[in-house]
Amino acid sequence: MAFPHLQQPSFLLASLKADSINKPFAQRCQDLVKVIEDFPAKELHAVFPWLVESVFGSLDGVLPGWNLRCLQGRVSPVEHSVALEFLDPGGPMMKLVYKLQAEDYKFDFPVSYLPGPVKASIQERALPDSPLYHNKVQLPPAGGLGLYLALNPFEYYMFFFALSLITQKPPPGALHVRTSDCAYFILVDRYLAWFLPTEGSVLPPLSSSPGGPSPAPAPRTPAVPFASYGLHHTSLLKRHVSHQTSVNADPASHEIWRSETLLQVFVEMWLHHYSLEMYQKMQSPHAKLEVLHYRLSVCSALHSPAHPSLQALHAHQESFMPTEEHVLVVRLLLKHLHAFANSLRPEQAPPSAHSHAASPLEEFKRAAVPRFVQQKLYLFLQHCFGHWPLDASFRAVLEMWLSYLQPWRYAPERQAPGSDCQARSVSERWAPFVQENLLVYTKLFLGFLSRALRTDLVSPKNALMVFRVAKVFAQPNLAEMIQRGEQLFLEPELGIPQRQHRLFTAPSFTGSFLSSWPPAVTDASFKVKSHVYSLEGQDCKYTPMFGPEVRALVLRLAQLITQAKQTAKSLSDQCGESAAGRPFLSWLGFYPADTNGSYSGNDLDEMGQDSVRKTDEYLEKALEYLCQVFRLSEAQLAQLTLALGTTQDENGKKQLPDCIVGEDGLILTPLGRYQIISGLRRFDIEYQGDWELQPIRSYEIASLVRALFQLSSTINRRFAGQMVALCSRADFLGSFCRYHLLEPGLSGRRLLSPVGRGHAANRARGPRLSLRFLGSYRTLLSLLLAFSVASLFCVGPLLCALLIVLAYVLYAVAMTLLTERGKLHQL
Repeated sequence: MAFPHLQQPSFLLASLKADSINKPFAQRCQDLVKVIEDFPAKELHAVFPWLVESVFGSLDGVLPGWNLRCLQGRVSPVEHSVALEFLDPGGPMMKLVYKLQAEDYKFDFPVSYLPGPVKASIQERALPDSPLYHNKVQLPPAGGLGLYLALNPFEYYMFFFALSLITQKPPPGALHVRTSDCAYFILVDRYLAWFLPTEGSVLPPLSSSPGGPSPAPAPRTPAVPFASYGLHHTSLLKRHVSHQTSVNADPASHEIWRSETLLQVFVEMWLHHYSLEMYQKMQSPHAKLEVLHYRLSVCSALHSPAHPSLQALHAHQESFMPTEEHVLVVRLLLKHLHAFANSLRPEQAPPSAHSHAASPLEEFKRAAVPRFVQQKLYLFLQHCFGHWPLDASFRAVLEMWLSYLQPWRYAPERQAPGSDCQARSVSERWAPFVQENLLVYTKLFLGFLSRALRTDLVSPKNALMVFRVAKVFAQPNLAEMIQRGEQLFLEPELGIPQRQHRLFTAPSFTGSFLSSWPPAVTDASFKVKSHVYSLEGQDCKYTPMFGPEVRALVLRLAQLITQAKQTAKSLSDQCGESAAGRPFLSWLGFYPADTNGSYSGNDLDEMGQDSVRKTDEYLEKALEYLCQVFRLSEAQLAQLTLALGTTQDENGKKQLPDCIVGEDGLILTPLGRYQIISGLRRFDIEYQGDWELQPIRSYEIASLVRALFQLSSTINRRFAGQMVALCSRADFLGSFCRYHLLEPGLSGRRLLSPVGRGHAANRARGPRLSLRFLGSYRTLLSLLLAFSVASLFCVGPLLCALLIVLAYVLYAVAMTLLTERGKLHQL
């Protein structure tokens, strides 16, 4: 941002700051439109940094600005409409940007607010590989702190716009934001459609610029000596613009720099975040030295190699975790980039050398994805796969990944009429894309497998994610193309001497999209190796997607899918049985909870029977697709399913979790732990403690339970001797007292914990009275209903109470006789 001490006091700025406090939002925007139209660039220069910060918020996140991420049309329709109109790519704010751009003003942006890897490298005097930062890093002015970037107005505006997605956090208690109605999401879509048009070969004209087209930024001499990560070259496009003198020149040549800047800013601000481990691997001096040697050999450039300081590797300690909204915006970017790259006309499509007849925008369409997005997107996806929580919110990352994997979905010919089989099959024209993005298909699929094996597949949301991935990879011809790409990578080099000494690097490290790149390599094997080694290093250990290791994981996933289907059906049956067995009063919420503390571990109860049907459908189709991709036979699945122990026991209930027998009893295996965590199996846990000291349940009155416990404890202490004497009698009175004063089933209760066996003898309790049942909502409501019904028949409370006591005595006598008879049969 522009430092205050570098600006002269401005009456216009002070007036606008005062209006921002006193005037409503719509009125402020109208005043800003008039100011932008009426005042010259010299006056607006001092206003611009303040205006950008007031719109997008401060970089430290303290000032929220207009809070575009939470501004929704259905909640605030007036503010939503006014903000979109003001910030539209053809609106007043962009008019201000182009007005200042024509005067070549520069604005200072602190390096400390850049993404972690970029900040670490710049602070260690190592220039990042993106051309976005070249010739822009400046020393701090007198009295200033830290390095800063000297940006032109368009760059400054886009830096703030892109970073506001990360720096601005939603306020506490904010409602869930629908991205389709979010002002920020809509603006991203509009900027992409404007600056990366899918139709035509030129950008929309700058009718708002008073001096004609906005000039491309001129190169500047860096004020700080920097060692570049690689050899970067001045953009050929910018050289073309600076030497263009023809009046009839292609207007896209003058304005394409905006498209390049917009894409680089979005990629750097949204995707250039990853862990320290990944940063160290990607910026290792060994890898950079290989890149340098390769370019020296191809381009014959005479530059001395320099490596980033090793301190930069340890200076980057960013623990970045993108939000779900962040991922959704990146997915929007990827979908538009596919449509942008696929909008080339058929006669422009052949990947030949840069044609002189093609416009700069058409050249940019070819270079946008491979040279700007591919590397950083792979790192971003890998970071998300490794750090995202194991819950249903991973669906956003999954859909972003699947959108990038399927560029054919955004090609114009996908809507062309044709046979259904051809429409579903992946064309061979996409084989180069699959080969050049092999790791995005194979390594990330392996990462998804490891996540799927640790999630609860009984949950419909998790089952849907497995289904989505399996369906995408089962598209006809896609698996074959991936397999051919792996074969090209694993192809030995010994039989081809001319390729033995190649260094496999990708040209996506540095440079603008029309820089002096090495000649296009037509060797498909070299392209695949270049892609893999540039992202993973020369010493990477590649795991083939169709190799035995991944196949074993897929078989294990298939087993768990089969087991999850059975578990979903079993839980559905249990829910049906429990619902049928509940008493009439359960609808009032007074039905007691499960005293054994069991938990199903999934959301089937919340979703209902529809959820069970969807889960079964998703898992069935996912299993079918996985069998297609990896050529699994039904015999293999049946054999491995039995080996895993997914068969039901004799009573139709699930078996215990997988265990082994040790000295102190059963010991869980890793598979048994997974089965418990996923809710696939469980132990039948019974309460083994003092029933009087159980935690107060949700269906009990806490104060009444405590009072009844104190009363029963007093009675038990005073009459303990008499209770023991009564229970010791051998006649019917003794049996009657034992039925009421002894815990039922204490002697026959199972002790599941081996530790408790030594203390079983010490836990034998004498006869005692328990009044806790009177503290239950269910008991009190039953008594209230009984008295209410009795009053309808003109039965008084006292007589009703005597009838209830008499009925209970008869019931207790019957139960006592049955209990004694059962004991005689056991003897």
